Amino acid sequence: MELEVRHLRALCAIADTGSLHKAARQLGVSQPSLTTQLRRIENALGAELFSRTRTGCHPTPLGRTVLGRARPLVDGMTALITETRAAAARTGGPALRVGSTASRALPGWLRRLRTCLPDNDIALRVDVSAHALLRTVAAGRLDLAFVHEVEGCPLRVPPGLKGRVLVEREPQFISMAHDHPAAAREVVELADLAGDRWAVDPAVDGEWDGLHRVLRAAGLDPPLLHADYHTAASLIALGEAVAPCQPTSGPREDMAVRPLRGDPLAVRLLLYAAPGVPLDRPYAELAAAYREAALGAAPYRRWLRAGGTAGPCMMTA
Repeated sequence: MELEVRHLRALCAIADTGSLHKAARQLGVSQPSLTTQLRRIENALGAELFSRTRTGCHPTPLGRTVLGRARPLVDGMTALITETRAAAARTGGPALRVGSTASRALPGWLRRLRTCLPDNDIALRVDVSAHALLRTVAAGRLDLAFVHEVEGCPLRVPPGLKGRVLVEREPQFISMAHDHPAAAREVVELADLAGDRWAVDPAVDGEWDGLHRVLRAAGLDPPLLHADYHTAASLIALGEAVAPCQPTSGPREDMAVRPLRGDPLAVRLLLYAAPGVPLDRPYAELAAAYREAALGAAPYRRWLRAGGTAGPCMMTA
């Protein structure tokens, strides 16, 4: 049996809903059919991907690893279908093809671009891999790419692309369960998290290497969970793991976001354009959207007002 996108989509649905019944309803198939499909997938891979309990279906450690690889593929196929349909429905206006790694500034940036470029048809592709986005720009299939570069893990930028730094050093905060002992503090020490499992997405360029370098420098060797951050969020809320997160992360009742003492984890935010694509206006709109997202996140706003600085587009808080 060869795995297809529909099989990966089924695995993601089971993980998202935590239930074969709910996943089957979401996918528009019968529960027995989905159960059989899952059994065939697990037989093909030679291991269980989900543990079945009275409380539902939960990914096994191997299942979390498979999901970490499956989600970008499913998201990429969804984006491909969306962009293809948008292209087919296009009325003839000029296209601006935008790529981005995950960012809380993205919705505001798209809104601003559509306002200032009302005659443009703006298409979006989101990918966990900055390298994949930059290669796509270089190949002429994207016009712009907003990406992050993990500190200590420089990106391989294809020749010919022009870029500008949006944020020279954005600190990475830590997300944890709201009742985690360290959540009572305004600033968390790495040592406060020595006994925790850390969730990391190996599909994100540089993420694992950057985190491993910082933990090793602090003399820590905690157990790691390889999982995409959508899955990791559920584990974090249950107190099963902690994870690095963007400082612009929005509030959740079941999770706390705190800065780390000394800001040992950081990324650089960059905007790249294909040759001949104007960069000034998209950069200005992205900077404004980032300021809006940063000031809207209370922990980041406090960090900035306490003297933190993030770079060229830095806001007055």
